[in-house]
Amino acid sequence: MSNLADLIEQYLRTALAQQNIVELQRRELAKMFRCAPSQINYVLETRFTLDQGFIIESKRGGGGYIRITHSQIPLNLPEVLDELMPEMLRQEEVEVLLNRLVSKEVIRSEIAQLVLVLTERELADLPDDYANEFRAKFVKTILMALVSINE
Repeated sequence: MSNLADLIEQYLRTALAQQNIVELQRRELAKMFRCAPSQINYVLETRFTLDQGFIIESKRGGGGYIRITHSQIPLNLPEVLDELMPEMLRQEEVEVLLNRLVSKEVIRSEIAQLVLVLTERELADLPDDYANEFRAKFVKTILMALVSINE
């Protein structure tokens, strides 16, 4: 018999199979599965990771939402960044994203290392929310600049 996390994952994967982007409310999904919203968070954080090809965007509050995007990274980096880059990125997510881009041979490992070092050093003293938002913009901007230099 499947546990609750498996059922939630199956529901979300079925929805993603029909369309590459699913937008929902955590509270409504928790109601549907008769569980705490933290159970939804657990499933998203462990089964829909960037490394597995998913980008999770989340806006909290009454009108908040969760947007899950299933990404198949094509070789066109500017298109990927425009479509899939979340508005906020934690440092760990930057590392996963860069490793994925390197493994798909979209960028070289030296570029990934440069971006990683810059985001760690330059944003270390900022408050998390601000740093996460700035980090996403910074990573997108620097990767776009590097792509245009290499073209």
